[in-house]
Amino acid sequence: MASTVFNGTNLLIKIADDAGSPATIGHTTSCSISFTNDMAAATTKDSSGFSESIAGLRSAEISFDGLVDYTDANGGKEIAHKLLTRQKIDFTFGTAATGDTIYSGEGFMSSCEISGAMEEAVTYSGTITVTGAITESTN
Repeated sequence: MASTVFNGTNLLIKIADDAGSPATIGHTTSCSISFTNDMAAATTKDSSGFSESIAGLRSAEISFDGLVDYTDANGGKEIAHKLLTRQKIDFTFGTAATGDTIYSGEGFMSSCEISGAMEEAVTYSGTITVTGAITESTN
């Protein structure tokens, strides 16, 4: 049964090498997916002085943060490796609950940061820029 209002802890990002089987990114503390629809100008003299647009190119980006644990199969170290080697990755974004919407597709790591302050946990953050179509489905 699909989730109603739910705890953000249930959102998961899974990644894998291109054509692999996605596994959850370890120790994430937050994640988001952002969809964009570029609007192309369609204003003419018949627009009565109002701006008009048509839907153009769509794009998406996934951002996430987490705590570094070098024993994670998909953690800060692996995220950095995927960026440095320019690997295309497969992703899924959603919950594990039956009936919930999940988004999946392919992308590239477009940013990765690993940082640590004195006496605090080491953190990582990353961004996946989606390439190609996104599939919307349910668990």
